[in-house]
Amino acid sequence: MTFEGGLRVEASPDGTRGTLTIFHAKGNIITESLIDSMDIALDELAAVQPLKLLTIQSKGPNFSFGAAVAEHAPGEIERVLPKTHAFLQKLLAFPSPTAALVRGRCLGGGFEIALACDFIFAESSATFGLPEIALGVFPPAACALLPARVGTARATRAIVTGAPQSAREWHEAGLVTFVSADGALAADADRWFADHLAPRSAAALRHAAGAARLALRNQVRAVLPELERLYLDVLMKTADAREGVAAFLEKRPPHWTDR
Repeated sequence: MTFEGGLRVEASPDGTRGTLTIFHAKGNIITESLIDSMDIALDELAAVQPLKLLTIQSKGPNFSFGAAVAEHAPGEIERVLPKTHAFLQKLLAFPSPTAALVRGRCLGGGFEIALACDFIFAESSATFGLPEIALGVFPPAACALLPARVGTARATRAIVTGAPQSAREWHEAGLVTFVSADGALAADADRWFADHLAPRSAAALRHAAGAARLALRNQVRAVLPELERLYLDVLMKTADAREGVAAFLEKRPPHWTDR
């Protein structure tokens, strides 16, 4: 099934695996339309009782270049950000185990989607980054998710510097479950599923995944609304946040005023 916004939804014949595939010619950017489609797809797949794993992947050489910057301009972001955060909360509450399959660049909003999955499987050439600081902003969902998953020091480095890090670096940090040779990711994911999830009860996996995520879900539920308010009510009132988005859209260097 193909949804508007660049999303294909598939389920295995036995119903044990579901797949969301993002496709967008320009780097699989995360748009409001895509979030709407993914939200609907989660509801549909959540009703599949035999489901043992939901995977999120992308077509093409890159997982995602991140959120559509135009939708982060004043007048748009006030609608798009809460909707995106609601989707990520729904992904965190999905009843079956979830995994992101990452090739190429996984940036910004794409990285946040991967962070909301239970597992991240990546090819050796994959890179992960949070480049929002270059636009004069920060990634609220990553600020809620990444410290809980890798610790405050590593998360702060990624969020404040915006420097990309490799799949192997994140594997060493415990975030990436395994790193595959380029071109072998799909086959390795199939083998991992066959070894670890296929022999298990779907009901048991649902309860285990929910229990394992409980602390993370509670933390995100507690802090994400505050981060959202900070972003929308404080950060977006600064001149530099507006300048960073405008400069990107106008394809010019930003002129910071430090205000």
